[in-house]
Amino acid sequence: MNEVVFPEPGKYVVAVSGGVDSVVLMDMLQKRPDLELTVAHFDHGMRDESGRDREFVQTLAKDYGLKFVYEEGRLGSGASEAKARAARYGFLRRIRQASDARAIITAHHQDDVLETAIINVLRGTGRKGLTALQNQPDIIRPLLGVTKNDLLKYAQTNELKWREDKSNQNLDYLRNYVRQKILPRLGVNGRQKLLKLVNKTRDINAELDTLLVKQLSAQSVNEEVERTFYNKLPHRVAREVMAAWLRSQAVSGFDKKTLERLVVAAKTASSGQTFPVLDGYMLKVNKHNLALQVPER
Repeated sequence: MNEVVFPEPGKYVVAVSGGVDSVVLMDMLQKRPDLELTVAHFDHGMRDESGRDREFVQTLAKDYGLKFVYEEGRLGSGASEAKARAARYGFLRRIRQASDARAIITAHHQDDVLETAIINVLRGTGRKGLTALQNQPDIIRPLLGVTKNDLLKYAQTNELKWREDKSNQNLDYLRNYVRQKILPRLGVNGRQKLLKLVNKTRDINAELDTLLVKQLSAQSVNEEVERTFYNKLPHRVAREVMAAWLRSQAVSGFDKKTLERLVVAAKTASSGQTFPVLDGYMLKVNKHNLALQVPER
């Protein structure tokens, strides 16, 4: 598969659920002698049979001669997709830090890119929602150019074994509904059109982000934002500027509600008030500027 973009040589944490996508990813990566891998499996504790997934991945990692770590989340069957994702990535980032790895590697592929774009459009997210699934400084996704069908063909050709997650058939989950009911209806041409739109939007977002960072640099002193400048911005623009500022300060993962709350606080709060952002970060609203307070580590 020419679409696979392998990471640079080094130490990595590879997330393996036991499904076909991550099993194929692990098989590809373990063939590269320049990669030192730690296989990480998170048991969400949302299904009765999830313990068997862990046993399967642990045995597979042992067969490959790879390090294996896991954690039990015990989230319960009613846990939301968002809660499960947050718990999983929290675990992966802890393992990355503990193993001194360069990054986390996940098995997200082209179908995931399209599903995520559709889901975020349905949820009414902003411009970033259409391009949400991409590589990040600490998360590498080598399979973003590979289709699900190609992964299945690879698994069958190489006689790989994997476990099927029965919850993937539950249409109560939005992603499952999009995967089974919406994405297949697009056909080949529809997929290509949506993928082209995602790629075009990613380029536009990169240009807009560059402009926003330049504007922030012109209006900030000691990484603080001048409040008079900020308060004059239209509300929608203020949201974009707030998001760009947080990202420039290495704060990511905030949702739409958090962003809206911070924008309103920045424009209306009395001087000296502070507001929680994420992961211990606080927004302090001063008379003349907005400051981000970094949590003690």
